[in-house]
Amino acid sequence: MEEQFILRVPPSVAERIERLLNESAAASEDKSLDLSFSEDGRSGSFVIGNDHFPASLLDLPTIVESYKTYDDSVLIKTADIGQMIMVREEGDPTPEAVEYRHGLTPPMRDARRRRFRREPDLNPELVQRVEKDLLNIMAGGTAENADVEVAGHEEDGDANTRNASKKTSPAPAAKPDVPDARENAAEPERSDSDESDDSI
Repeated sequence: MEEQFILRVPPSVAERIERLLNESAAASEDKSLDLSFSEDGRSGSFVIGNDHFPASLLDLPTIVESYKTYDDSVLIKTADIGQMIMVREEGDPTPEAVEYRHGLTPPMRDARRRRFRREPDLNPELVQRVEKDLLNIMAGGTAENADVEVAGHEEDGDANTRNASKKTSPAPAAKPDVPDARENAAEPERSDSDESDDSI
């Protein structure tokens, strides 16, 4: 599989890139195209011609699959895309989060909040304690931090429980008088309509 990313640029820059790709490099005004990142790997600059634009590497909220075709009927998967390089105008604010809030299409707007289950609010200390206990149990030991609650049942409660399980089931309802099937074993009489059906 290939390594791919999505390059999102402002409309004015998109027109310049399209012109650069369609025309020969000698005829185009913008003869250079460059992208460089700083040491953190998340912020950088995008250069086209003599203009510099700030850029950020953002994680997409979902994996996007990329496909190509050679005959316009069979699609071949080429990559899973998880990141996007967003080029901004000079005055636009820098994104604070590492993950881009929206997907690539309008239905995926604010996808993380609207379409995914919320992460549970867990106390990290509790998680570490449970993990330690689980490792101790797997090693053949016992849980040190287990809060054991012994529920004391009163004798009356136990007796009631035992009596509830011993309740007698209700007697089956009496069946209505139905003539025995053996009595009706003889062939039923035929009506005139049955004879007429045979003639058809």
